Amino acid sequence: MNPFILSMMISNLALGTIITATSYHWFMAWVGLEMNTLAIIPILAKQHHPRATEAATKYFIIQMMASSIILFSSIFNAYHTGTWDITQLTAHPTPSLLTIALAMKLGLVPMHFWLPEVMQGVNTMTALIITTWQKLPPMFLLYLTANQLPMVILLLLATSSTLISGWSGLNQTQLRKIMAYSSIGHLGWMFAILSTSQKLLLFTLTMYLLMTIPIFLILITSTTKTIKDLGVLWTTSPTSCTMTMVIFMALGGLPPLSGFMPKWLILEELTTNHLIPLATTLTLTSLLSLMFYMRLTYTTTLTVHPTTTSNLMKWRFKPAKSTNMTPTITILLLLTPVMPIIYT
Repeated sequence: MNPFILSMMISNLALGTIITATSYHWFMAWVGLEMNTLAIIPILAKQHHPRATEAATKYFIIQMMASSIILFSSIFNAYHTGTWDITQLTAHPTPSLLTIALAMKLGLVPMHFWLPEVMQGVNTMTALIITTWQKLPPMFLLYLTANQLPMVILLLLATSSTLISGWSGLNQTQLRKIMAYSSIGHLGWMFAILSTSQKLLLFTLTMYLLMTIPIFLILITSTTKTIKDLGVLWTTSPTSCTMTMVIFMALGGLPPLSGFMPKWLILEELTTNHLIPLATTLTLTSLLSLMFYMRLTYTTTLTVHPTTTSNLMKWRFKPAKSTNMTPTITILLLLTPVMPIIYT
């Protein structure tokens, strides 16, 4: 793709997110979502490969369907209330429709089938954009309308997402699909706390981004596609191998890493609000996700003898530009002691 066109698409991608995040009018929020979606379609299809074209088509159809439901719910609400304010959701079906549409955009269960297939059909850098930046516009709308969304639907989506993501991730060998199910599981935790503590929602989202971005950058740098490639990561770069192990354990939520803190705080908040069955269910379903994270950790560090090789590239793969992950790994390791200050 021409660098000028690519820069224009990325600029529109950022502009659409900013418009959605800063608008209190439903129509402007919808315009931002449309700009964001239309800008990423050429980025998804830029490989000129049938899998990339299929992924772009699936993404376009799902996002347009969700945007249509959002527009319909906002028009219905404006017709009954006389206002286009995002925070005024008083018409009866509007909160439920909006929750379902935003869950579809994010890829939560049961509207999750498109996400792993789309991520598998695009390259790793585009998959990084889908799992990080593309989650922000719907999360902004959820944050603005959190107090008016139906709690029963939110908790059902949260429970089913954490369960299905952990169960489905156990059967995968492609790292992009595994990261897609990881995204679904973390979003389930965010939906569980959405109606109770919006501050904790933002904190969990920030920690998810801090953990997801470096793992994708390491996968891009080492041209790693499958679990099998993780087994020889040590021969390419022992440092990247160690960093990958730490990030996977942080994604799994093992103490004392920073990924443990959001889950702990969410369980504490749910218990305080007398949602003990939900907290217990989330804890048990997170063990499934922890299982495939630990399998990735085992494959990364314990299957090959820790010796380096003189080879500069893997078979058929060009060496990628190195990325310095030291600051992010330091954050993941040392952020736990200052977590109370950040959260409060």
